[in-house]
Amino acid sequence: MADPISERINGLVTSNDIVLFMKGIPAAPQCGFSAAVVQVLSQIGVPFKSFNVLADPELREGIKAYSNWPTVPQLYIKGEFIGGADIVREMFSTGELTALLTTKDSQAIAQ
Repeated sequence: MADPISERINGLVTSNDIVLFMKGIPAAPQCGFSAAVVQVLSQIGVPFKSFNVLADPELREGIKAYSNWPTVPQLYIKGEFIGGADIVREMFSTGELTALLTTKDSQAIAQ
């Protein structure tokens, strides 16, 4: 049986098309890396669900174990872990992130 925090995280990433686990909230990110990912998503113009890991220590530690990724922010699209700020910025600069968000499977995301 999975632990409760992993089950909770799995529910969050599978019930929302785009999920960002970040420090702070989109209107007031509390670290530069979180701010960078919010800026990229805003520039693409896609709605996303965010979760402030600073307000929930269990979530902050649990997300690192869930993804096997040691840092926050973490971006998920359609339940798939995409990466942190550096990966998101690189994918955005090459056009890969925009393409991923506007593929036929994801048309509902980028409306």
